[in-house]
Amino acid sequence: MELHQLRCFVAAAEQLHFGRAAQHLQMLPSALGRQIRLLEEDLGTRLFARTTRTVSLTEDGTTLLRDARAILAKVEAVETNLRNRSRTRAARRLRIGAIDSAASGLLPLLLRDFRTKHPEISVQLLEDKTIRLLPKILTGALDLAFVRPSDRADKRLEFLPLLQETAIVAFPQRHALAARKSVTLADIADELLLVPDRRSRPYSHDLTTKLFEQAGLTPRILQVADEKQTIINLVATKLGVAIVPRWTTRMAVSGVRFVPLRPRQSGPVGRLPLAAAWLRGSRDPARDAMLAVLEARLRFYAREA
Repeated sequence: MELHQLRCFVAAAEQLHFGRAAQHLQMLPSALGRQIRLLEEDLGTRLFARTTRTVSLTEDGTTLLRDARAILAKVEAVETNLRNRSRTRAARRLRIGAIDSAASGLLPLLLRDFRTKHPEISVQLLEDKTIRLLPKILTGALDLAFVRPSDRADKRLEFLPLLQETAIVAFPQRHALAARKSVTLADIADELLLVPDRRSRPYSHDLTTKLFEQAGLTPRILQVADEKQTIINLVATKLGVAIVPRWTTRMAVSGVRFVPLRPRQSGPVGRLPLAAAWLRGSRDPARDAMLAVLEARLRFYAREA
């Protein structure tokens, strides 16, 4: 006895008309009749009394109708419960993307606080470049991303400015400026500068060059690389210097010294902006819960940046 056969039987028993029952089930009358015959053969009894003019239930058919309704109701309740649980689990999952700077700097603190306040929400983290993270929000692969903001932001995305990360300069350990307590952009204007490749990190590349433009200077770009680790390793080989976020000091690379970058005026010069991005107009309770924690603790996170 199969559930499909029971559904066919209940439809036929309630309609007492095989044609209407088949139409209700969106199947051919002959297919419905075959399912009823298979059920009768399996149970070893007739369920319908048929004449050329009428269809009625036998005594066994009446008994089965009562039990079949209860069975199907129970099955439907189980299916509904499992579907609801699946949707609940999906709602309690938050898919986050982050650039390396956010993944190493902001996220450890934010995820610790978020876990304390919302232990029921699981977080999946993807580390990648801004240019790859933003399209994943548009396709629905990510719920939230921590990225470098662009001057030409996609209008389909919502951006929340978060904080300005402290920029520092990585020098070869024996460089003449490496012993300084701090340096200015003017101090390094004549240095060969290692920057991220614009094809893969356009936001980080442009931010670095923009720091010089805002100070009225032109950088001497020597070489480009994709990853922070690669850039720091190139600094260690004395190929040049690099402007990097402060979290980069956690990298264990010998032959490199990090010196704070001192701006000549107040403002964004010497700072690297970080923003949260999500799909404009979308509703997501888990994402909103994280943004609430973020905004409540943002002043503390900014001090650590």
